[in-house]
Amino acid sequence: MPSYSIGQAAELLAVSPETVRRWADGGHLAMDRGGSGHRMIDGVSLAGLAAERAAGLHPVPGGVTTSVRNSFAGIVTAVTVDDIMAQVEIQSGPHRLVSLISRESVEELGLEVGVLATARVKSTDVHIDRPGGRG
Repeated sequence: MPSYSIGQAAELLAVSPETVRRWADGGHLAMDRGGSGHRMIDGVSLAGLAAERAAGLHPVPGGVTTSVRNSFAGIVTAVTVDDIMAQVEIQSGPHRLVSLISRESVEELGLEVGVLATARVKSTDVHIDRPGGRG
């Protein structure tokens, strides 16, 4: 069963190590002492809390129904526009997303640096890497 240090769990949840300690002490995360005596967070418990915290973070406005499941709410950090196309960059937490869209779309959406926007990603190919995966 995978387990994570307090620091690793904090990084994965984008919170402070102290917050992870409080959640573990409060019973929101399953914790045990590893062989070295350090607190270790159960991977299944951590995954459950991560999914619970993410629920509803990127709602689709206006009751729109969509098949897109990969949403990244963030702030526009760059917009480069030419005659026909535009490149828009959004920073969503630790994730930088870059999209090529039409100039007309940028104008209609009012996209400019500092504006809040949500990038929605639908792809036929999603690659998953795992550090130290089985081999």
